[in-house]
This record gives sequence, structure tokens and C-alpha cells, in this order.
Amino acid sequence: MKNKFTILGCGSSLGSPWITSYTGKLKKNSKNQRTRCCAHIQKGNLSVLIDTSPDIKHQFLKNKIKTLDSIIYTHEHADQTAGIFEMRPFYWKNKSKIPIYGSSRTIRALKKSYKFCFVNKHGYKPIMKANIINKNFSIRKGLNKLSIKSFEVNHGLINATGYVMEKIGYLSDCNNVPKKNLIYLKNLDYLIVDCLKIDKHPSHFNFESAMDLINLIRPKKAILTNLHTDLDYFELKNKLPSNIIPAYDGLSFSF
Repeated sequence: MKNKFTILGCGSSLGSPWITSYTGKLKKNSKNQRTRCCAHIQKGNLSVLIDTSPDIKHQFLKNKIKTLDSIIYTHEHADQTAGIFEMRPFYWKNKSKIPIYGSSRTIRALKKSYKFCFVNKHGYKPIMKANIINKNFSIRKGLNKLSIKSFEVNHGLINATGYVMEKIGYLSDCNNVPKKNLIYLKNLDYLIVDCLKIDKHPSHFNFESAMDLINLIRPKKAILTNLHTDLDYFELKNKLPSNIIPAYDGLSFSF
């Protein structure tokens, strides 16, 4: 089985189109139909998910993902966590609790908002086992091991978690990387980075600030995600250098 990283969803918190059919400045094209931010790593037979978006069921079915071993969370906001209950069939399939990983803040919030996933409630068995991450941790399955570096990034009023694995950096919700943590982003093959919109935003990189980070750390390739309705895929692609591309749902690469 190939080692593959897939961007399951690259849209902002409401996706595109919105529930009201609003599409903003986006041309009508499948690459502008965006579900909420989420990603998947396949390393051999090890299947790891980053976040559980509200669209996770559709994302798994569309990308033909049939196994799940672990979930890592960037932060507790609803557009990254609301699909958590959809993971129940993997608990039944695996016949064991699904290990999830996150910062102490994120785990605490998940246990509060989705208590039924972690403790017996109304006759339902808990489906998840929570693990608070260290700066360096790993997830294993048989001979396959995914080594992961985690570090804090600023996301408006909260701190979220950035991850690096297999020379791939993932910063889906972020408006600043503290200087002391830039070291984690050196020598990357890929950087997937928040690029919410053209205008400045208090809790997300906009286009200009995302470009500033990319130019500072110089990954071999950068992929812009968390794209709002003012960032059309084709307009972005036409003005970017070849090593920087806008994400689209289902974009994948081997590593």
C-alpha cells in the first residue's frame, strides 16, 4: 500500500457553497466545491485522520477510505470536530476504542462537548481513548510507524496545534507561528497552510501573511487550505508560482 497524504476538505468554516447556496466570487467548478478542513495520512496499512469535520462521512466515502486507526486534532472548534460521532462504525469494525490525540486544552474541550464518546452515557459504550500529546509522539500499527512533531500556533483567541510528519507540515487554522516554533517547519517537502481570504482576519492567515510564512520557511511545495468564498481556485493558481498551489477537496500526494 502506498504512503499517501490526502486533503479531504479545504474549505473555511461554512465550506462552499454555503447552506444558503452562496458562493461569493467562486466560479462554478468542482475545484471550488469545498468541504470543511480535514486531512488523512496513509502509511502502509496505518490510517490516521487529522480532525473530524462536519463533512467527514462524505469525505471518507468520496475518497474510499475504509479503515481508521487514530485521529489527531488541531483544536476544538466545531468545523474541525463536529463529525466526531461519525467515527462509531470504526469502533465497531476495530473492536476497540479509537485512540485520539490532541493538546490538553483540545482533549478537555472534546471530553466536555462530546462526553458520550469517552464515558458510558445512556447505555452507549465510549468509542474513543484520549491521549494528550507531547512535542514528539508516534502512532504505530504493525511494522508501520508515523513519527509526529507537534507545536503551538496562534489561532486568534486560542492556541491550536501544528503538526509535522514525514516532512509534511499541516497548519490548517493559524494566524501566527511563534518564532521559537518556526524551527519545526524547516526543510519541509510540503507545507499545508491556512489561507482564509484576501482581507486580513483576526484568527487566520490571509493570502499575504500565508505568502510571508511560505517565503520565510521555503518548503519545496506549499498548499493553501481553509479557503473562503473570495479565493477562486483558478484565479489563485494563475497568480502563484509553480511550487505553491491552492488546495481542492481530494488533492493527494505520495510521500
